[in-house]
This record gives sequence, structure tokens and C-alpha cells, in this order.
Amino acid sequence: MIRATAIVSLLGLLVLVLWLPSALPAERFLARLRAEHEAAVAFWGPEHATRLLARALDTQDTARAATPRADTDTAAPGDVGGAVSRQMAGAVADLFDNPYFRSIDALLLLAGYRAVALVEWLPWTLVVLLAAGADALASRAVKAREFRRLDPEMFAAQASAAVMAGCLAMVCVVAPVPLHPLVMPCAPLVVGLLGARALGCFHQRG
Repeated sequence: MIRATAIVSLLGLLVLVLWLPSALPAERFLARLRAEHEAAVAFWGPEHATRLLARALDTQDTARAATPRADTDTAAPGDVGGAVSRQMAGAVADLFDNPYFRSIDALLLLAGYRAVALVEWLPWTLVVLLAAGADALASRAVKAREFRRLDPEMFAAQASAAVMAGCLAMVCVVAPVPLHPLVMPCAPLVVGLLGARALGCFHQRG
């Protein structure tokens, strides 16, 4: 059940990521990014919101810089290889210079902004998640020594809920829908707490 839930959720996420740029223009993602930045300025303050935007832009610039580009300016006029390189570079430019790939670029910028907002608060949420994990391990050990029966149905349900919550969080990263500034910081908490509850119901031998 857990494996099927994970496979279906990840396939749905992949279809969504590939379909959204074909259905929505790049301006839709950029407008959502501007609206979320304004909401972050109002909620967190301009300094924090500007830092999030700067990190998202730096991440995208780094990814672009890592993309190899053909060097066609130094080719000699009679160089056949240079002519082929120029034609290949033109074909690649035509391939990527279209509305679909511009929408993908804008989607990645929006996803990067939301992912940065998630990572910004991850060190603080890790404290809560570590405490929840330790509590789940202690609870499981106590149940095993008391010979109390652990509920496999609850384990399957809570583990599946954790997987679905994680996939929903990834959908929220890319979907151009309004999100409160607290949604992304709280997403790891929800997934981690559900995972901790599932861990507390997992059978321990010995």
C-alpha cells in the first residue's frame, strides 16, 4: 500500500510538472512569484523576503551558468566543424526559445523561491522533528517490552499519509496557486510528524 501510494503520487507529480508549462504561460508563474514576494514582505518583513528572492535568483543563475553552451564565435570562416557547431547552436536556441521552455524557466524560478523558503526554516523544524522521532522510538521500545500489539493498519495509514503529504508539498512547490508564507516552512513539520507517528507503530523485534 505504501509503495503504491508513493508510485502513484510521484507519477502524478511528474505529469503535473510536465503539463503545467504547456497549459500556463510564463507570465502566470511570474505573477504568482511577485504576489508571494509581496506577501512575504508583509508577513516576514522586507529583509527576510529580499533574502529569499536573492537566493532563489542566485540558484537559477548558478544552474544557467552550469549549462554548457557551444562556442561559435571563434570558428574560422572555412571551418566545416565551426559551421556545423553554429547550426547546432541555432537549432538548440530555437528549441529552447519557445513558450513551453520559457514557462518551464518561470516555473523553476517559482519553485526555487518556495524551496528556498522551505530550506530557510529547516534548521528550526529539524529540532521538532528530532524530538518527535526520539519520542516515537521510545514509544515503540516501551510497547515492545510491554508485549503490546502494534497496529500494522495504523502504520500503513500514517506512512501513506506522510508520503502523500510529502508529494502534496512538492506539488505546492510548483503549482501556481496562492500559498500563505507559513505553508512551506510548515510542510516538513507535517511530513515529519506523520512519519514519526508511523515509526511509533512499526513493529520492533526483541
